[in-house]
Amino acid sequence: MNYPKLIKHIVNWLNSYSKNSKTNGFVIGVSGGIDSAVTSTLCAKTGLPTLCLEMPIHQSSKELERSKKHIQWLKSNYSNVESKYLDLAKSFDEIKNSISITSKKNNELALANSRSRLRMLTLYYFASVNNFLVAGTGNKVEDFGVGFYTKYGDGGVDLSPIADLMKSEVRNIAKEMGINNDIIIAEPTDGLWDDTRTDENQIGASYKELEWAMNEWDNGKSESDFSGREKEVFNILKSFNTANKHKMVAIPICEIPENLKN
Repeated sequence: MNYPKLIKHIVNWLNSYSKNSKTNGFVIGVSGGIDSAVTSTLCAKTGLPTLCLEMPIHQSSKELERSKKHIQWLKSNYSNVESKYLDLAKSFDEIKNSISITSKKNNELALANSRSRLRMLTLYYFASVNNFLVAGTGNKVEDFGVGFYTKYGDGGVDLSPIADLMKSEVRNIAKEMGINNDIIIAEPTDGLWDDTRTDENQIGASYKELEWAMNEWDNGKSESDFSGREKEVFNILKSFNTANKHKMVAIPICEIPENLKN
């Protein structure tokens, strides 16, 4: 793949979309991970105003250090980049303490998703007051493979510049654009928990394995074609894809028959 040409293509696409939608620029949540680093850099390359938001909620110090370092690098290379630091921990704790928990069965996951939705709310506030577009940071494996994102959280965006790229391709783009190596080599994490669990801890497979499984599934293969670890990974992909399909398709609409409308 010709990564310089690919970068130029995405930057041109971002510019065209903003121009056609009559918006002024982009706002992105920067987490210290590679996807948000690549997305924010691509937006910065458009030359349009680009606002990077740090929105920690009891975040690990390593993630915060990476996000700050990346934003400093962006600002030193692109004069159109601005940033804001918004510690949302207090707001999240207020929500958490205000909710009457009737069942603890799914409480931990529900609260984790609430963090993502609180960040989405914040992104759209700044998008609204600046007439910006919210740029999504999901890659192809997350968005269309395992559905590893929060519905109406980090999945609530205006456009997705890297959603047709595998994680390995995102990593190669990061190298091409000179993004800090500590971000490139960091273990992917969604940052929605108080502990240090990674995406791989939660999914049970690495992105490299999931890319392989997606390609095999797209080529018409099934679990009967594999054994051992390959079969296990293939079934992990299928299981997540099935469970999260509701995130990847349009909202179901109850269509009313014409005879009931009269």
